[in-house]
Amino acid sequence: MRHIGGKISKEILLCQGKLIREENWKMQETSGIDLIPSNDFSFYDHVLDMTLTVGAIPARYDSLRNDKLELYFAMARGIQKGDKDVIAMEMTKWFDTNYHYIVPEFVKDQEFSLFDTKAVDEYKEARKLGVQTKPVLIGPISYLLLGKEKGGGFHRIDLIERLLPVYAQLLKLLEDEGAEWIQIDEPFLALDLDEQTRELYRKVYAQIREYTKSKLLLTTYFDGLKDNTQIALALPVDALHLDLVRCPEQLDAVLAEFPADKTLSLGIVDGRNIWKNDLEQSLSVVRKAVKALGTDRVLIASSSSLLHVPYDLEVETREEVLSAEIKRWLAFARQKLQEVAALKDLSADHPSEQAQRVLAANKQDLAAKKASKLIHHAEVARRVATVQEQDAKRKSVFKERQRVQRDSLGLPSFPTTTIGSFPQTKEVRLWRSEMKKGNLSADEYNNLLKEETRRCIDWQEEVGLDVLVHGEFERNDMVEYFGELLDGFTFTQNGWVQSYGSRCVKPPVIYGDVSRPLPMTVDWSVFAQSLTPKPVKGMLTGPVTILQWSFVRNDQPVRRLVCKSLGHSR
Repeated sequence: MRHIGGKISKEILLCQGKLIREENWKMQETSGIDLIPSNDFSFYDHVLDMTLTVGAIPARYDSLRNDKLELYFAMARGIQKGDKDVIAMEMTKWFDTNYHYIVPEFVKDQEFSLFDTKAVDEYKEARKLGVQTKPVLIGPISYLLLGKEKGGGFHRIDLIERLLPVYAQLLKLLEDEGAEWIQIDEPFLALDLDEQTRELYRKVYAQIREYTKSKLLLTTYFDGLKDNTQIALALPVDALHLDLVRCPEQLDAVLAEFPADKTLSLGIVDGRNIWKNDLEQSLSVVRKAVKALGTDRVLIASSSSLLHVPYDLEVETREEVLSAEIKRWLAFARQKLQEVAALKDLSADHPSEQAQRVLAANKQDLAAKKASKLIHHAEVARRVATVQEQDAKRKSVFKERQRVQRDSLGLPSFPTTTIGSFPQTKEVRLWRSEMKKGNLSADEYNNLLKEETRRCIDWQEEVGLDVLVHGEFERNDMVEYFGELLDGFTFTQNGWVQSYGSRCVKPPVIYGDVSRPLPMTVDWSVFAQSLTPKPVKGMLTGPVTILQWSFVRNDQPVRRLVCKSLGHSR
C-alpha cells in the first residue's frame, strides 16, 4: 500500500475519488439534470488537471514523470523526500472567487503532448455506470491566459498553435468514446480583450470545430460578454452559456442577434451564493428566451460551477448554529440542482403538480425572508442614511498626520513591524477544541491565550521590532472571528467550500443589517499594550475582505452593504 502525504494510501485515495464521482453523477441524474458534467472532479485543482493533460510539465519535475499522482501533487505542493527537493508551482485566485488554482508555467520553446487522459477516463467511468455525461474542458485560449511566461521573448498566447493539436487529439478521443456534448469553458470571454485576442477566438474555434462532430457548449461566467458579444455569437459552437446572475442585462442584446443554429444556456441559478432562487423571476427569463428562440433551443443551468457553494443544506441540523428561519431562505449545491430541475418542469406547457407545489413554497419562503425582522435593523438604516461623501475624507493632510504620529510614538526613521498574525500552533488549536467541547472554561482558555500573547510580545521585543502585534491567537479565522462578534452574521455547521487542494473554508453568511453590539478587539489590544512600552498595533480585517470571504445577502447592492458594515455600533 502506497501512502500519499503520510495520511492515506494511494489506493484508498483513488477509491474514494471514484465513489465521490459516482455519487455526484447519480445525484444529478436523480435530480433531473439532463447534461451531467464529467471531468469536473479534481483531487487538487481543475487547471492543474489540464496542465497535466496537455503535458505542460516544468522541467524540474521530469524525474517524477513515471508516477503521475506523485508528479501531480509535487506540482501542487512541492516535494521534499529523500533526494527529491522540488518547489511547487505558483498558486493564485480563480478570477474573483476564493477558489485558487495552480498557475501553468510556459517557456518560449514549450512543447505540449497528451500526457494524461483524465477527461476521457472519467467519461468512460460514467458510461459504465449508465450515465451519459458532458465532459468539461478549459478552453485553450483561457488556459494559456491563466498561465505565466517563464523567461522573456514571447507571450504565452503565442503558444496556441502548439497547444491546439493536443486539444484535437483529446476531442477526437471523447468523440470516439461517444460523447454527444463537450463543454468548453472560456471565462476570459467575460473580460476585456484586445482585438488581436478576439480575432484569435475566431481562428481557434474554426479549427476546433473541425476536430470533432460532438456538440460543443461554450461556457462563460462571472460576468457578461459585453464587448465580446459579437465574437461569442459568431463562434462555430452548438450552444452558448451566459451567466445571467452576474450580468442579467446581457440577455436582451444576445437574444436580439442570437444565431438560428445555436442553443442558448441560461445561467439563472446562482452558482456563487447560497440564497434560494426566485423561481418566479427566473421563469420570466426562461419564458422570454423561449419566446424568442423556441423550447428546443433553450437550456436551463446554474450560472457557474457549483464548486463555490456548500454541498447540501440538509446536513445543517443544529438550529443553535443555523436557525430554521434562515435555513428556509438558503439553497446549497444539492438544492440548486433541484431548482434547475424545477425550472425545467415549470417551463413546460403543463407543469407537474409537484413543480407547482415547489413554486408555491418558494414564493412563501421568499415572502417570509422579505418580511423577517431578523433582516432589517432600524438603527442601522438610520445611520446609513446619514452617511455622506465627506465622511470618507481625512480631516487633516498626510504631512500633519505624519508629524503627530512621529511625535506621539517616537519611532525611528525606518520602523520595523510584522503584518500581524502569528502561527496558530497545535497547542492553540487544541485549547480552542477543548474549550468548544466544554473541557476548558472560557476563563481557562483566555488565560492560556494571554500567556501565548505574552510570549509573542516578549519575542518581538527580543528581536528588536519597533511596532508590535499581539499575534491574534484568539482568532479562529480572520473573517469568522469578526463575524461571530457582529449582528447580521450567521454560520453553518458543515457549509465547507474548497479554497485550494484539501484546504476548505466555511464562509460566514451575512443575512441582514450588520451591527456591532460590543467592542471586538479592544480587550486584547489593551492587554497586549500592557505588556510592553512599545506601541502595539490594533488588528482588524477590512470590511471589503469580510464581504469577499462571506456569502453576502442578495437583496440589496453590495455598495449599500459595505456602508452598513461600516456604519453602526451600539
